[in-house]
Amino acid sequence: MVIALANQKGGVGKTTTAVNLSASMAVAEQRTLIIDLDPQCNTTSGFGINYNGLYAHIYHVLIGTKQMKEIIRKTQVPFLDIAPAHPDLIGAEVELLDAEEREFVLRKVLEGLSETYTYIFIDCPPSLGLLTINALAASDSVIIPLQCEYFALEGLAGLQRTITIIKKRLNPDLNIMGILLTMFDKRNNLSFRVWEEVNKCFNEGVFKTVIPRNVKLSESPSYGKPVLLYDISSKGAESYLDLAFEILDTKGDKWSKKTL
Repeated sequence: MVIALANQKGGVGKTTTAVNLSASMAVAEQRTLIIDLDPQCNTTSGFGINYNGLYAHIYHVLIGTKQMKEIIRKTQVPFLDIAPAHPDLIGAEVELLDAEEREFVLRKVLEGLSETYTYIFIDCPPSLGLLTINALAASDSVIIPLQCEYFALEGLAGLQRTITIIKKRLNPDLNIMGILLTMFDKRNNLSFRVWEEVNKCFNEGVFKTVIPRNVKLSESPSYGKPVLLYDISSKGAESYLDLAFEILDTKGDKWSKKTL
């Protein structure tokens, strides 16, 4: 299953979710690949990889000079591999403009990977440009991280319209797996109001798991580790494990955290 993590609004916990959800899936012994499609390369550095030292990355795959198998690297987490990014991705959208079937470049390079990986996550850029369109055209589902703050719903309608257009024109099988509320602060009444509003508007389209504001989640990227490796006992680690098991349960695969 290919799952894109998308929201054109920055700072909503998209990359934090990409890093920690993929790690949690791997901890559940699901063969997982995380693809960093964001030129900011935060998912790549979140796994302790210095993108400046890479000789091959996802940019080369998109422009056709490398194959996926040449750029995929192992992470510190068993069962989890990464296709790293590089700031050169900024130029990929321009270079893809003249490509044949430019919206399907990523889909083509992912063909056959489902035989190796049960889950493929794509961390999209915080925009609705050609890279994000490629990710959505290649995905089965999309997870939308949404920050529990005043302007949380701002831009969500635009993203939904984009997903509807892509579903109609490029990828009829695409669906929204769920809206994920992030940075929830139980000390803040605003977080509860946002939670109520989103659930009222989208009902079953919202994940039951809510990701809290958590110091360990904020600190772990600076150590180049997902929070599971940085502090598995933290609320942040627990919440992403809960999210992974919620997704697995939805697919009918029952797992217990007691086995970890």
